[in-house]
Amino acid sequence: MSTESVARRLVQLCREGKFDGAQDELYAPDARSIEMEGMIGELGSVQGLEAIREKGRKFSESYTEVHGVEVSDPLIADPFFSIVMAFDATFKEGGRRAMREICVYEVRNDKIVREQFFYAMD
Repeated sequence: MSTESVARRLVQLCREGKFDGAQDELYAPDARSIEMEGMIGELGSVQGLEAIREKGRKFSESYTEVHGVEVSDPLIADPFFSIVMAFDATFKEGGRRAMREICVYEVRNDKIVREQFFYAMD
């Protein structure tokens, strides 16, 4: 599977709300997830697919309702690709917020080995 194939499949699954399925199908067991500098604790940077899954579970537990998710088409520069993801949700703490981030992925041997997120920390 090429970087472009992985990118297009990730976008498809994310647009369908199948984030866990995307991880199961597309991520390497030792993948890294890198958050913005200063993010620590349960939602900070982690290594390993199980840790990435757990971080996703903790994020899901932080909101009560999703109002919308948008995922751009991928921009590809082998072995990397990026997407813009927008997420509008009501959080248990802080109320409703709309967030946008640039997500950068690295693909090796047909699997995502690294994801890194860039967003405003306000």
